[in-house]
Amino acid sequence: MQEEILNAIPHRPPFLFVDEIIEQTESHILTRKYIGPEEPFFKGHYPGYPIMPGVLICEAVFQSGAILMSKKLEMPEGQVPVMSRIQNVKFKNPVYPDSVLDIRVDHGESVGPAHYMKGKVQVAGKTILTVEFTAMLMEESR
Repeated sequence: MQEEILNAIPHRPPFLFVDEIIEQTESHILTRKYIGPEEPFFKGHYPGYPIMPGVLICEAVFQSGAILMSKKLEMPEGQVPVMSRIQNVKFKNPVYPDSVLDIRVDHGESVGPAHYMKGKVQVAGKTILTVEFTAMLMEESR
């Protein structure tokens, strides 16, 4: 499954926050990411009380949304999905080492190049984060 992810988005370790695709339709995707105790961000983010940075939890959602877009749109060569808006982010619970993120992204409407999505992250059935976001396709070259 890792190959499918690597073919769908340009992200690579150590900045890849999706381990596997659990389910995918044209309108939603379910992905998973294991957060091990050796993750480099734990060394400096609340040392002695390691919690995953919220921005990285959001990134896992955004990468899942990009995978959904790549399948839905059959991504044109030379284009990549990028974030254009983030809103209504709600952090409900922290993520600790040895957690498994279950990530769901639902694709709403598309208006021109803009794709509106909603994401939700859970750990063991407990909601961690909800977010609404918009992504657009951009030329890969600068």
